[in-house]
Amino acid sequence: MKIVRTSFYAAISTQQGILLYKVFYLFLRFILYYIYMIILTPSTWTDYDLLDSGDYKKLERFGPYTVVRPDPQVMWKKNLSESLWKNADAIFERISEDKGIWRFHKKTPQRWTIKYDNLTLLVKLSPFKHTGVFPEQEPHWRFIQNILAKNHNQLNSGVSTARKPSILNLFGYTGISTLITVKSGAKVTHVDASYPAIGWAKENQKLSGLENEPIRWIEDDVIKFCQREVRRGNKYDGIIMDPPAFGHGPKGEVWKFNTSLPTLLSICSQLISDKPLFIIINAYAVSISALSLKNLLQEYFKGLNGYIDFGELALQERSTKRLLSTGIFVKWSK
Repeated sequence: MKIVRTSFYAAISTQQGILLYKVFYLFLRFILYYIYMIILTPSTWTDYDLLDSGDYKKLERFGPYTVVRPDPQVMWKKNLSESLWKNADAIFERISEDKGIWRFHKKTPQRWTIKYDNLTLLVKLSPFKHTGVFPEQEPHWRFIQNILAKNHNQLNSGVSTARKPSILNLFGYTGISTLITVKSGAKVTHVDASYPAIGWAKENQKLSGLENEPIRWIEDDVIKFCQREVRRGNKYDGIIMDPPAFGHGPKGEVWKFNTSLPTLLSICSQLISDKPLFIIINAYAVSISALSLKNLLQEYFKGLNGYIDFGELALQERSTKRLLSTGIFVKWSK
């Protein structure tokens, strides 16, 4: 089920109408909470498009350049002409199970920048097919902005204690969520086991002019780091995590999603503050469902009152409006 927000609320002028709308909205959230999963898709983004998909590939545009990347879920046929696919600026071809090479139709840089909401982001063509940008997470970026804007308004009105919220971003990769969060008025502890990924995130920070924002960059195994944070007595008002299906820490620590995630959630439940703002968990290429993620969140954060949304992250093709699922998520907020 896809939620489409309309301008109906803005059109209501009476207090009675506003109250009616709020009651309806809360009722809808209640029904969704217990019955339906949600499909989240990005809003209009000038510098990104999913142009087409088919035959186990997707054709995308990042800024001025088009790229073709493999996707095992795309079992249907292409809609756009074969010439458009063949004339893409860069085409990824696998040479092994987890690596490949980029073939260039014409002169295309290995790296360039795109814009998102006053951020400048570095796109790089990696040997693992990734570009460093995950457009399907854009709804989460807006969610973070909205939550922190609401919190900022409460601070200014004297509703709560005036301090910057502290957010923990685990498996932070190239740091887009981190930059969105600090730009929205919070301070962030960004943790990733990959030194190159943190370097990439710092490049995004510099390109976006956010060098002086309060970001603590940590290259570490996330479980070991969180265990130390518990011993230090540190707390966080929000947690973002994007755990891989499988990975290694800097010292060879092994991460396996199905066995490691419950351990991490158990530790993180001790790191959440008394007045938390949000929790977001994404997952890609894993053998569990969004419903399982929701169950895990409820299991390890039993004391939290608020709303849980869960479902799929998807991209929408420009040509046909067809949806391409990319991952699953669960998120909590008040």
